[in-house]
Amino acid sequence: MKRFVLRWETALLCMLIAEFAIFGMINPRFLNLSNLLYSTSDFAQIGIVALPLTIVIIAGGIDVSFASAVGLCAIIFGISNFFGMPLPISILASLVAGAAAGLFNATIIHVSRIQPLVVTLGSLYLFGGAATVLSGVVGASGYEGIGNFPDVFTAFAYFELAGLPAPFVVLLVEAVILFVILHYSRFGRSVFMCGLSEHAARYSGLPIRTIQTITYVMTGVFAAVAGLVLSSYFGSARVDLGTATLLPAITAAVLGGASIYGGQGSIIGTLLATLVIGYLQQGLQMSGVPSQISSALSGALLVVAVALRHGSAVLTDFIAARIMAMNRKRAAS
Repeated sequence: MKRFVLRWETALLCMLIAEFAIFGMINPRFLNLSNLLYSTSDFAQIGIVALPLTIVIIAGGIDVSFASAVGLCAIIFGISNFFGMPLPISILASLVAGAAAGLFNATIIHVSRIQPLVVTLGSLYLFGGAATVLSGVVGASGYEGIGNFPDVFTAFAYFELAGLPAPFVVLLVEAVILFVILHYSRFGRSVFMCGLSEHAARYSGLPIRTIQTITYVMTGVFAAVAGLVLSSYFGSARVDLGTATLLPAITAAVLGGASIYGGQGSIIGTLLATLVIGYLQQGLQMSGVPSQISSALSGALLVVAVALRHGSAVLTDFIAARIMAMNRKRAAS
């Protein structure tokens, strides 16, 4: 019981409950069940890219190019649809493009031995530029969108399953899959080992490059999923679809417990952090707070939460040390 109470995920759950209580008192409409469910469609894409990003960070890497990969994969889907490709083929083309983007990042990182942040920062601009150029193929210059999608595709974002919006269902299914992979598979244990100590993992015979490459490919694939969900939601594929996900997704991963040094993080933590960030934005908007101030408050939340997380870790270590000291004292007496 004590172990559960002292977990960071419990603190995130308390933050989420506190948000509901505070914003519910400010604006009772915030607690309307339909509003809480439908508002997830506005920030589900943040979690869709933040969850695989968490795995990349745990493995000792970082990827900031996913924001442009979202738009690139959406544009590739739009172009495929424009030229009359069947819907499943267009979706597959988008997913393959996402996987190729992740593979490109991993290859450059391993071949050049340049820091992942530098490589993926370059890819952020490379993918964005490529998406802009490709959109010109069908005459959608600049950030003009590519539309005229099949009705079944555009209706997906507004479809409900058991009362839950489809984008949120996608996020939950993804969270379950990645949770099992990360916490209940040999691959997941290898990811943690790579992040904790790359040298130890190498001496243990783990294929470090292969493991890290898979994490980057996963991020690219789910960036494509986010691009497809957003294209369905807005009814058009645009270059800038993923721009707004960059900082919130990184914040969700870090706030959820992922250590920038690698070897630490959880899928549940990132999922809860996504809800905390998403409902914070929704609550501030419904409270009449300007978007500029809400963004600043979101940044402040990250700083406070990270400080609290560090403090909780120190407190946990202190309590554990005190318990051990007491046990030794009892044993000696």
